[in-house]
Amino acid sequence: MKKITSILLISIFVFVNTAFAQIPNSGFETWTTVGSYSNPTSWGTMNNATATFSIFTANIGTPGSPGSSYLKLTSKTINGSLVNGIAVSGVLDSLNLKAKSGFAFNMKPQSFTGKWQHMIYGSSQGSVKAILTKWNIGLNKRDTIATAAQTLSGMAMSWSNFTIYFTYLSGAIPDSCIIELKASGSNPTNNDYLWVDNLALSGSVTCSFLYSDWTACSNNIQTRTYTSSPLGCSGNPPADSTSRSCFFTGIQKQESFLSGLVVYPNPTNETLSMNFNLKTPQQITIELIDMTGNVIKQIKTGEITGKCRYELNISNISKGNYFLKVISNDLFEVKKIIID
Repeated sequence: MKKITSILLISIFVFVNTAFAQIPNSGFETWTTVGSYSNPTSWGTMNNATATFSIFTANIGTPGSPGSSYLKLTSKTINGSLVNGIAVSGVLDSLNLKAKSGFAFNMKPQSFTGKWQHMIYGSSQGSVKAILTKWNIGLNKRDTIATAAQTLSGMAMSWSNFTIYFTYLSGAIPDSCIIELKASGSNPTNNDYLWVDNLALSGSVTCSFLYSDWTACSNNIQTRTYTSSPLGCSGNPPADSTSRSCFFTGIQKQESFLSGLVVYPNPTNETLSMNFNLKTPQQITIELIDMTGNVIKQIKTGEITGKCRYELNISNISKGNYFLKVISNDLFEVKKIIID
């Protein structure tokens, strides 16, 4: 049964620090009696302005979809003037027909969803809108973070689901949300209507990433920066997409300390041979490295120079792609090999 609470004065709703997980009274199951009329709890309507004429633009509809009730907004001719059927999540200014406040909210949803029925008798379509905002302390005003807005089209004579995606204008985290529902546009016609139920702020904004070029190799590491889109999305790219070891680039780090590096046969599955020529006497380390950077096999030589030949037994190594790295102090060269 509908929950009705009697009060004598119109309550003034204000923002609090607690962030609601969802839209207050999103299914319009709770209504508050104010004198001769009822309003959906936590919502502002034009009923207070039209009560003198015993005509109301916001009413309870039953049954809900789902639940026991829904919100019926209807534009009405009252004392010779057309009054739009409007509801806002918070307090409605009945003079300028704008929301004075909304409800606390600090998430970044992907869409505004719900169910509706609607029809107009003229040419001025109604609309639904959700606005995410954040208080700007420096400018003493609210900044719009994102909007999900749609002007109605055609008619919906039975309950239909709707999904309206947010457009983010800022990457800041919002602190509040305002929802506006209108049965008509700027030129209402008597009996235009919008019925709504089961409202929600759904999903979360996921990011796509645009990367810069890799930096030059430094201490065996390369990095790159990224930008994310759309604005307001949540998440970070994988760590390995912004930092990597230089050994897999196949590019020598400095002026080469050897020449004629040849690795054969490639692919192979038993013995891997390599030939190279050292320009000066030096100690060499030869490493076989997997794709994650783990050293699988290693050879350390004494001091050698000139033409050199070494072999690695790889018969017990799993098939896949590997790197052969020839190192002298902090200099190296890399060849990619395949074990089949």
